[in-house]
Amino acid sequence: MVDVTIRGAGIFGLSIAWACARRGASVQVIDPNGPAAGASGGIVGALAPHVPENWNSKKAFQLESLLMAGDFWQDVETAGGVPAGYGRTGRLQPIADDRTLDLARQRAVNAGSLWQGEAVWEIVQTADLGPFAPSSATGHVIHDTLSARIHPRRACAALVAALEVRGVPIILEAPDRGQIVHATGVDGLADLSRDRGKTVGVGVKGQAALLRFDAGDSPQLFVDGLHLIPHADGTLAIGSTSERDYDAPQTTDTLLDDVIDRAVAAMPILRGVAVVERWAGIRPRAKSRAPMLGRWPERPGHFIANGGFKIGFGMAPKVAEVMADLVLEGHDTVPEDFKVEASL
Repeated sequence: MVDVTIRGAGIFGLSIAWACARRGASVQVIDPNGPAAGASGGIVGALAPHVPENWNSKKAFQLESLLMAGDFWQDVETAGGVPAGYGRTGRLQPIADDRTLDLARQRAVNAGSLWQGEAVWEIVQTADLGPFAPSSATGHVIHDTLSARIHPRRACAALVAALEVRGVPIILEAPDRGQIVHATGVDGLADLSRDRGKTVGVGVKGQAALLRFDAGDSPQLFVDGLHLIPHADGTLAIGSTSERDYDAPQTTDTLLDDVIDRAVAAMPILRGVAVVERWAGIRPRAKSRAPMLGRWPERPGHFIANGGFKIGFGMAPKVAEVMADLVLEGHDTVPEDFKVEASL
């Protein structure tokens, strides 16, 4: 007897399957393309918080998820024996001018209360940092200790391994049984948009690169609109573009060349470093710009988990728990602006 069918083996689908299986549910995961075949098979993995101001339910949800992430990924790795590449290594951001410096200081005060003492947002001098740090016109950078890194496709592989230990198969096709969770990313948004006769979400293309550069456990950088993420395997991810118009969803082009050039300009230490992989994929963005979670209004027993866009991996631990609460126990703690109706 299958209690839950998850359609979609990306980060949301796999994480929800894991949360349900840990609670004793019988689960099957169905994806005709296999695990992490879409946006979840990427390479960047920046688990970075929104700025600590103008607080709302999305930022609060993200904070809780980021604080849950260490235990979540440790449990997954312990169960399946496969590393996810998670590490709460923090982040550095250069401060361009005095106005931005004043704003950063105010945000540091905000973080002191909003982040519950679990992490800090502080201003530090570039002179106090090591070689893998950005230059800054003011001589100062923002350092936050909440940001973390993860290797997206390795994290999905870790979840698959943990699910296998629990007896949860990842299969190409099978009949729906039990409660049905649709975590089908861009294809799911397209299907919903066709059904509704209006756009409820879109796919946004992203391009990223992986460099052979070992920065160890250095903090990730956010410079010139780019994320630079030192991974635990001795590579450095750089990304990404955000393209609403595209012809070749999985093809990289000169836009990625520009991303690499900008990264080298910001961090000359990367000049001449080998590019070991170029990646492109389509990320699902719901109309509300928040994750789309909850019951499918017209289909009893069906649920939707979609719209992770750029923050899906950071949101996944909390998404998994609230969806397991809803699907298995009927306990609805999904924020109002995340609910499916908010995008439909």
